[in-house]
Parts: sequence; structure tokens; C-alpha cells
Amino acid sequence: MASSPSAPDAATRCPSCGAPATGKFCSNCAAPLAGATCLACNALLSPGAKYCHRCGTRVGTEAPPVARAGTNVVPWSIAGISLLAVVAFIAAQRFSGGAPDGTAPQQGGASTPSAATGQPPDISNLTPAEAAVRLYNRVMGQHERGRADSVQLFAPMAIAAYQQLGQLDLDQRYDVGRIAAVSGDESLARAEADTILSKNPNHLLGLILAANAARIRKDTAAERTYRDKFLAAATAERAKQLPEYITHENDIAIALEAKRP
Repeated sequence: MASSPSAPDAATRCPSCGAPATGKFCSNCAAPLAGATCLACNALLSPGAKYCHRCGTRVGTEAPPVARAGTNVVPWSIAGISLLAVVAFIAAQRFSGGAPDGTAPQQGGASTPSAATGQPPDISNLTPAEAAVRLYNRVMGQHERGRADSVQLFAPMAIAAYQQLGQLDLDQRYDVGRIAAVSGDESLARAEADTILSKNPNHLLGLILAANAARIRKDTAAERTYRDKFLAAATAERAKQLPEYITHENDIAIALEAKRP
């Protein structure tokens, strides 16, 4: 005797919060359920995912609109990010106890403000891509100096700057993933790693990023797998001299010298 079909809606529970759920998104926590798609690129989302594995967009949000010809969307975006940088700088000074004399940061100077001062980069006259790279360097500089508070302040605006660029290349996706990794956002770091590796399973930067994400979530087995694959692919991949390999040669060298987990 054939069993009667069960009611899937009544049995479905959200993989993120465990609440009873129907449709494509959980009404309790908004996590995607089976069949949910990314609003930015229409890729099928993994149940419970926080970010799209293809484009890295946070679940439930749309990609930033592409600037139309004749509009001033990009200049306004740069201005907004510049303002956020100044606000973050003021907050960083208050938290770190540095230079409470109210002196305004220099603007338009020929030299770049020292990363050691914590002063926000002047990105008002840069292209969107240049502004994104400048903010990436700022986050990495603060991370190398162990300034976790500054990393948390600058990371969101750096990620926002990259999102303004629209379609990202693999180099830019690695930048976003690295920013996410040093700021503790494992989901975004893993999403960017997955996107890079979907284009090239042996991509060295994708493997580095995937290993870093595995380390954040304390998945030693996955970290070991990615690191072994990185070491096996390193010679052949480095010979390709891809632009992103040249740009991030230091990251590759550090990964080659790192101890196996």
C-alpha cells in the first residue's frame, strides 16, 4: 500500500534557526530555504547561506545598481565612502586614545597619509577601483599592526567600495575575501573563495582564501586539504604569471612558508 504524500511545508524547518518555515525564505530569520535564488545574480542558494556562493552578495540584498550614462552615481558613491572613512577615523581616535587635539587630516597633499597614524586615506579624487584598492591596503595595514578595532571600522567601507565596482575580476574577489577573512566574516571569505575556485580549481589565491576560511571556522581537515592542493599546484600556477599572482606575490610566498596544520 502506497503511503500518502507528506505535507512538505509542515515538515520544513529553517536550517539556520530551526523555526518552521515555508516558501523560499525563513520568515523568522530570512535565511534561504530550498529553491531560493540570489537577488543579484539569480544563482541557486544553499539553504541557510548568508552570502551567494557565485557573486558574494549578502542574501536578501540586490547588487548595487550600475551607474547609467549621464548620471553622477559614481562620484556620489566615492563621496559617501570618503565621509565614512572620516567618521571611522574619528571613532578610531576616540577608541585608541590617539591625538585628541581635533587637528583635521591633510587633504590633497602630494604624499599618502602614513598607515601608522590610522588616518583615513583621501579617496575623494580617485577612481572607484583606486578607492577600493586604497581601502584594501588600509585594512591590511591595520591588520598587520594588530589593530583589530581599526580593521572592524574600515572593513565594511572597503567591502562597500568593491561592491560599487559591479562585476569583479578574480583579483578583486580575492581582495574582498581577504578583507572578510581578517575581519572575521568567514561566510563572505568562503563565498569569494568558492567563486574563484569555480573559475579555476587550482587558483592559488582561491586556495589560500579557502584555507583561511576553514581556519576561521576551525575546520582543520578542510584547511589541510586546501593547503595540500595549494602546495601541489604552486609551481605550475606561479609559472602562469597571472596579474593577480604578481600583485599578491607576498601572500603566495607566505602561504608557501606556512607550516602545515
